[in-house]
Parts: sequence; structure tokens; C-alpha cells
Amino acid sequence: MFRHILRRLIQAIPTLFGVTLLSYMIMAAAPGGPAKLLSFNTDPQNANAATQAREVERLGLNDPWTVQYVIWLTGNDWMHALGLKNLDLDGKEDGPDRALLRYGILRGDFGDSFKYKQDVWSLIRIKIPATLELGIASLIVALSIGVPIGILAAIWRGGRFDNATRIMAVVGSAIPTFWFGLMLLTFFGLTLGLDWARGQQCDLDIYMRGCPPIYMRLEYLIMPTIVLSYGGIAGYSRYMRTAMLDTISSDYIRTARAKGLTPRSVWFKHGARNALIPLATFLGPALVGVLGGAPISEQIFSWPGLGKFLLDAVSGRDYPVVMASVVISAVLTVIAYLISDIAYAVFDPRIRF
Repeated sequence: MFRHILRRLIQAIPTLFGVTLLSYMIMAAAPGGPAKLLSFNTDPQNANAATQAREVERLGLNDPWTVQYVIWLTGNDWMHALGLKNLDLDGKEDGPDRALLRYGILRGDFGDSFKYKQDVWSLIRIKIPATLELGIASLIVALSIGVPIGILAAIWRGGRFDNATRIMAVVGSAIPTFWFGLMLLTFFGLTLGLDWARGQQCDLDIYMRGCPPIYMRLEYLIMPTIVLSYGGIAGYSRYMRTAMLDTISSDYIRTARAKGLTPRSVWFKHGARNALIPLATFLGPALVGVLGGAPISEQIFSWPGLGKFLLDAVSGRDYPVVMASVVISAVLTVIAYLISDIAYAVFDPRIRF
């Protein structure tokens, strides 16, 4: 197991570099650019074109995207240390002194946000608690309801319960998240006038300091958790039903029933555990996806999490935040599939890598 995990981590290194390279190429090719969004030392409204052009050159925004990519990875303080802080692209010392950029994603530093003028990682760290609250709640609800429904639907195959859950799964997969959220918000929040149905009330900037403990504001989790978990319930119930049907037709299940074991022991102890193995494929990404946030639900219910933060960054062209989100998502994806591999061995000790 240890050798497998180590091998997967080594294989992840070129994958992560490929993700960063591809994402930076796409960002560099996007219309517009960060030059107009940066806070220059001079006022962009009053500064002349020559002053702005010199400031853009000082920040290295005229360099080829490959050079900017390397600086984004490593920073440019090493250029200052080597005395290359004022070299132009032609190798002559006629360019302005380059700004000292100590950040570099290889150091875990993603720079400062254009909008908030603060370190990107510190902003992300502030929003993680809100995302964890909503993500963990929706995952627990989806698993605790979806898995038992799938098991019971397989046991009572063809019955009323099975048919009802199949309809529920189709409806849950077909309803768009934004429409379902808006309908719940309109009915409970506007029609019935329930304040807790409108989502989190704590301001984003004072979330860590001003919000009461979670047990005092559980009502704010109800609506967004229902919206996020409904699709998960539909999906997990269908996956579990299919896996359970394959399991209960196995020889060892018939042997267990012939030995006189109780139905509960046969279905849940012998059948359900082996039926959980295919579910491990989705469990890893689901666990790590808790940190990914849910942009649509967080936007609808004004939830101050990572999803809403990323959506605002994309619409506001806050490049450091967007690029940091891409890198963090890539790392979490690698971790997710590693967790899935480990979960296989946990659910079935016979599996060896």
C-alpha cells in the first residue's frame, strides 16, 4: 500500500505541472489582461500613456507568457539576487527595475488579490469554514439517506418503494440546482417570510470573528443543504441499488441464506459491505469536493464560501484568485483519487495493489 501511494504521488507531479501550464496558457490567451486591474503607483485616470507603459514594463506584464509563467511558479527575487532586475528582453540594461515579486506557487504563495489587495491564501483560508459547514452537511445527508435507499430498493426490487425511488432519482437528476434553489428560496424565504431560509447572514469579512457557533445557526444550513444533497441522494441511491443487485445474486449470499442467517445479517453485513466497493470510486472525489464549494447554491443563498468567492473572482477577472483556485483544485483532485484507491482496500481487504 505504501509503495502504491508513493508511486501515485510521484506520478502526480507531472500531472500538476501540466495543469498549471495549460491553465496559464488559457489565462494568457483570454481577452483583456491584468494590466488594467492592477493598482499602479500612479493614478491610471490621470497618468499619461508613457507612465502606464513603464509601469506595465516594470511589473513584467509585457514579457512572453513563458517568462511570466516561470515567475508565477518561482517568483523573481532570484533575478534580483543575480542582478537581472533591470534587463530588457534584448539583454540590455535599459529597462526599468522590475518589481520584486517574492511569491511563487511552488512556495505556496499565490500573490495578492487584485480586488481585496490581500494575500490570496489568507482570503481562501477565511472562507474554508463556511464551505466545510455546507459541504460536510450535504455529504452526510446524501450518504445517510441515499445509501440506505439504494439497499432497500435492491432488496424490494420491483415493489412500490423501488419504483418510487427510481422516479425520485430521475427527478433529482433532471432538476437544475439553480431552479430548485430559487423555488425553495421563493417559497420559504419570500412567501412564508422565514429569515433562516434566505441563507447565511454573517458577513464575509467578519465570518471568523462575528458569527455565533454553528449549533446556534443550524437553521441557516437547512435550505442550501437540501438543494445540494438532493442530487447526491438520487445519484448514490441509484449506484447503491445497482451494486447491491449484483451482490445479492452472488453465491455467497445464497450460502448465507441457506445457513439460516437473519435477513438483516445477509443484506447489510454480507451484501452491503461488498456493494460499497463501487461506491468508493465516488467517495474520494466527494470527500475532497467538500472543499470545492458549490458556486450556484452559495450565490443563491448568499453563503460566504469558496464557491461564491471563486464566482466573484471570475466575473471580476481577479486573476490571482482564479489561478490559485485552479491549482488547489488540481491538487485536491489528485488527493481524491488516491483516497478512492485506499477506500477500495478498506471496504475489501482482499484487494491488493
